Amino acid sequence: MNDVIADMIARIRNGQQRKLLNVSVPYSKFREQVLKVMIDEGYIESCEKKSISKGIDSLEVRLKYLRDGTPVIQEIKKVSKLGRRIYTKITDLKAHYNNLGVVILSTSHGVMSDAKARKAKVGGEIICQVF
Repeated sequence: MNDVIADMIARIRNGQQRKLLNVSVPYSKFREQVLKVMIDEGYIESCEKKSISKGIDSLEVRLKYLRDGTPVIQEIKKVSKLGRRIYTKITDLKAHYNNLGVVILSTSHGVMSDAKARKAKVGGEIICQVF
């Protein structure tokens, strides 16, 4: 699969449907940055870099659930696709689920949530939406 973020999102979604505690994702710095934004926003518990063999690493993502067993992530959707990148100015960015969800952006200042991008007054490519 060429779209690494779509692959990561699918692994997280499938892991939550099966009620898994951990999901393994191939390592890349970009994936790690997106996952750190999800940790900061409270959608996943942690992500840890693990070495599988020499030169091959993975990220062990610990999923988060509510007390009744429902996943914290209700919906996760990739916005920018390989064939169509979606860019936005920060003034044009709409609130996701009345600011209950988060939009993850790739900006010139790094990967960040929409709230941090508004504070920094920077726009960029919309990676995904999480609710």
